[in-house]
Amino acid sequence: MNTRTLGPNGPSVGAIGLGAMGMSAFYGPSDENRSIATIRRALDLGVTLIVTSDMYGNGANEQLLARALAGERDRVVLATKFGIVSRDVRPSGVNGEPAYVRRSIDGSLERLGVDFVDLYYLHRVDPAVPIEETVGAMAELVQEGKVRYLGLSEAAAATIRRAHAVHPITALQTEYSLWTRDPEHEILGVCRELGIGFVAYSPLGRGFLTGAIRAIDDLAADDWRRVNPRFQEENFARNRKLVEAVETIARTRGVTAAQLALAWVLSRWEHIVPIPGTRRVERLEENAAAADLTLSPAEIRRLEHIAPVGVAAGLRYPPATLELVGR
Repeated sequence: MNTRTLGPNGPSVGAIGLGAMGMSAFYGPSDENRSIATIRRALDLGVTLIVTSDMYGNGANEQLLARALAGERDRVVLATKFGIVSRDVRPSGVNGEPAYVRRSIDGSLERLGVDFVDLYYLHRVDPAVPIEETVGAMAELVQEGKVRYLGLSEAAAATIRRAHAVHPITALQTEYSLWTRDPEHEILGVCRELGIGFVAYSPLGRGFLTGAIRAIDDLAADDWRRVNPRFQEENFARNRKLVEAVETIARTRGVTAAQLALAWVLSRWEHIVPIPGTRRVERLEENAAAADLTLSPAEIRRLEHIAPVGVAAGLRYPPATLELVGR
């Protein structure tokens, strides 16, 4: 697989990464053996950036990665996140206190079974703690060898600048796809200016842009997308029209809708790495093949015509969850 760097000075990774969240949480039942096989196949394909979080399955996802990556540590750029907590613990749902930073990394290292993580993200910005304090504590982890690079997730442009002034931020992870083009307003410009790599999560619109979800009942009963506004009733029907338009272009090119959507994300900037999630080897292989797909200027214009900024019907999160982004 072709490789990219996370920013001019960041680590080199496969052009397509892997988000591991759905292997342990949020998207209905999963099969551990199948997930482990998918992770190991990812390494064989050159998918080296694998991203988890301490809140995915309350640590279970990190433990899953420990089992899947046993003996393969040198083949992966391992990223995890911290900071999202229960609103019963903190009303904001986020903890960025320096002491919590230290407790969190120690817990993640133990669950992952590693001595260090390559990329450590603040999952969401804590409005009660100055970002300088949180990133300052994260920077100490770099000095101690527990972390190689620092990242932020869903942070506002001004917050990114303040954080970067304390310690270089290597990557910003934010939702970005044909139906979520919000980062184009300001965030991508700041990343380019500061030399920060951009990790695009949900680059397939939480699976919607693949075309595989044709009705809400295609989702498991406990799949959280059932409460996501973009999957609700009228919004679902309107968003299906977007997917059908993408599928039409994909057929013309002889690729899948998922591959076309990933190729579009890759075309936006040389330091963007999408991390589609999947639990199945066949979908992983399909996604990985998008790294070799180059879109023509005409194809890009056509996609952006059918998927302009703001095209998706519905908020990208329920209101309470949306409060945590863009701080």
